[in-house]
Parts: sequence; C-alpha cells; structure tokens
Amino acid sequence: MMERWSRKKAWEWYDNQPWLRGCNFLPSDCCNRIALWQELDFERHLATADRELGLAASIGFNSIRVILEFIVWDEQHDGFLERFERFLSVAAGHGISLLICFANDCTIPRDENYRPPQLGPQPCDWGYHGGRKNSPHRRYDGAGYNPVLDEPEVAERFYTMVAEIVGKYAADPRIVAWDLFNEPGNGNRYEISFPHLQRIFDVARSMNPSQPLTTGGWRGSVQNWKPVEKLALELSDVISYHCYGDYEANILMISNLREFGRPLFNTEWLNRICHNNVAEAFPLFFLEKVSCWNWGFVAGLSQTYEPYESMWKQYEENPALPFDFTKWMHDLFRPSLHPYDPKEIEIIRKYCRMADEKRAAQ
Repeated sequence: MMERWSRKKAWEWYDNQPWLRGCNFLPSDCCNRIALWQELDFERHLATADRELGLAASIGFNSIRVILEFIVWDEQHDGFLERFERFLSVAAGHGISLLICFANDCTIPRDENYRPPQLGPQPCDWGYHGGRKNSPHRRYDGAGYNPVLDEPEVAERFYTMVAEIVGKYAADPRIVAWDLFNEPGNGNRYEISFPHLQRIFDVARSMNPSQPLTTGGWRGSVQNWKPVEKLALELSDVISYHCYGDYEANILMISNLREFGRPLFNTEWLNRICHNNVAEAFPLFFLEKVSCWNWGFVAGLSQTYEPYESMWKQYEENPALPFDFTKWMHDLFRPSLHPYDPKEIEIIRKYCRMADEKRAAQ
C-alpha cells in the first residue's frame, strides 16, 4: 500500500497544477445529491449542469467539488457509473476538474423526525437551507445517524464503492484530488467516525491513486479541532479545511496550517451573513495560492442562500450577534443566471485571469 505523500511530492504535484478555484456544485434544479445522481430526470439535470458549468468556466473557475451518493451507487450501480462518467465528460468539456468526496458526517439523529434517504422524487422544503427543514444545520443534542457508516453490512458496501471508483479513476486527470470524508465528526459523531476515517484512507491508498488524498478540518480554528479532525490532518497528502469566518479568521487559519508545510485546499468558504465574502477572501486565496471552492453556485432548489436554521436560533437567543441577514449566505448567481452581485464576479474574473497570466509567464 502507498504511504502518505512526502511534503516534497505534495509540493511537486501542487506546483504543476494551475491555481485551483471553483465551487461546491449541485445543479440548481436538484434539491440534493440523490436527485443529481439517480436515473430519474438525469438527462434534465445533466443539461442544467452543462449550462451552469459553462457559466462557471466563463468567470474563470477550473474545478468543482462534488459529493457522491452511496444509495444511488448501491441501488443503480451500473447506471450510476455511466452517469458519473458522463458528468465527468461534461465538466471536462468546460475545462473543469472534479474534487470528489465520498463520506459525509453532516447528519441528523435517528428520531421520530428522521426521514431515511430513498430514490425517487426528492421532497423539498421551501425556505430552509439545504431544502430540508429537519436538516444537519439545526441544533441537536444527540449524535447524528449515518445510514451508510453505522450499519456494518452497508459500510462494507460503501468501502467497496470507494475502492471501485478510486481504482477506476486513479490516473484520470479529470479528477484532481480525492476529498474522502466531508466534515468527519460533525453531527456530534466525533469518536464514532474515527475508525471510519482511518479506513477510508486505507481503502483509497490501496488503489494507488495518482491524485492526492485529503480530508478537511471544519471547525473555526485549528486549536479547536477534535481528534478526528487532527487524524484527517495527519493522513492527508494536501491539507484541506473549511473556513466560513471573516477575513481575520481566514488569515489565522492559513497561518496556522502553513506550519504543516503542505499545500492548502479551502474546500468550503463564502458565508456573507458572517462576513466571509468574495471581496476579501478570493484575493487572499489568490495571494497565498490556496486552492478554494466556495459553497454553492446558482441559487436553486437546495436553497443554500438561506441561513442555517441554527443561526436563526442563535440570533433569537442573542440579537447582538453580528449576523447580516440582509445578504445571501452562499451562491454566486441568481436563478436567472444574473450575478447575485456583479462586483463579486468582476473580482473573481480579475484574479482568475491574473493567476492564468502568471502561470503562462512561468
């Protein structure tokens, strides 16, 4: 089995890449990832993706982060693989690479309100971040239930999926990296997900991929990271993280993570409500050559322009919190494909162009 990349190998790989910049992508007519990857309405969703990825390329984006959906692989295996290949080809046609994510700890408790994932038409709750009223973005006391990892037989099939997809695309340049586990430990899962994080890295490494492996810490500061996040840092070839904090929080995060001597991926950012904005963050990422993927692109059924439900609760308890509810939380474009804020798009275009010109001159 391969070992974790050395710092030298990580930097050699990174220095041969363009400045990676893009978004976490879901077509605007999909309320969740099942809707994207299942057979039902895939042709329509792929056409939407084609149109919106063309828009992404037009402003200078060259990569997207996407999370796969185990239930679709499990129940529609051959069709899923065919649809995934077609999606990859559409993105590549626009010059856009994929950062692929598998596991996800953004989960909710298995209580009377729990709605198990299933194929077919996907319900959408209007007015709620993520399109679900009972979502991971509310506050819960108990641990979230992960239907993929918490059932041993299902988990074994999940690791088979990871091995199959990483193995099949281990040398495919359309996939820039493998972001194996989204926010491990979220949903109050901490120790529950610790062994799963270790195993998903072991399974992916056994496929000898040419792309780097990573998993990001997601708390506001490195000092507050839990053991499962620290394990992610120790296993990753390139260091990835999430930061929805303000300008100073981003500077501190970059400064702290630089100490580990590896390239940096910010795989989730942009939270205007909390003063994490394009005008400050995007030029910072350009200057520091931090690869970056903001959350959301075209506002749609997933409604990630809405605040987290937990933010409304926090504000009710403390109206002095500096939330700016006059702004969208995420997303860059309106459903009309007009920009949410044209000045943001001008900034993105400017620094993408500068990055490409700088690379061409080297």
